[in-house]
Amino acid sequence: MLTQDKKLLLIGQVTDLTGIPIRTIRYYESLGLINSLKRTEGGFRQFSFDVLTRLVFIKRAQNLGLSLEEIGNILQVYDQGQTPCGDIKEKLEDKVLQIDGQIEQLLTLRSEIKGLLSGWKNISDHHGKTICPIIQNTSQDSEFL
Repeated sequence: MLTQDKKLLLIGQVTDLTGIPIRTIRYYESLGLINSLKRTEGGFRQFSFDVLTRLVFIKRAQNLGLSLEEIGNILQVYDQGQTPCGDIKEKLEDKVLQIDGQIEQLLTLRSEIKGLLSGWKNISDHHGKTICPIIQNTSQDSEFL
């Protein structure tokens, strides 16, 4: 029994090995993304070394833009003995489409801001309800007032 305990990691050791805070590890466990195998007599969680692989996967998937819910679904497929690569590919393709849309929105915003800056004039006169006439289109703003 003592040799089996040596193969398990305490939550603090998992934190030391992964750099993931204890609070995050507990949160992942509450979501079912990882599982502790048992607890010590003092109530400390004990994990198998496999948890390290799972945590690395979770962090990498998050960095690629997957939500914890999506990651949970992928891990369920994996836990059922199936390879989730097809699901991951589909989710990453969706992320690329989302990123492309965000890039398009940012390019449009960039173009609009550059247009404003290219015609920039210092206006020292106070123009009634206008805060800054350069960025305010008074004809459109008056619709809201």
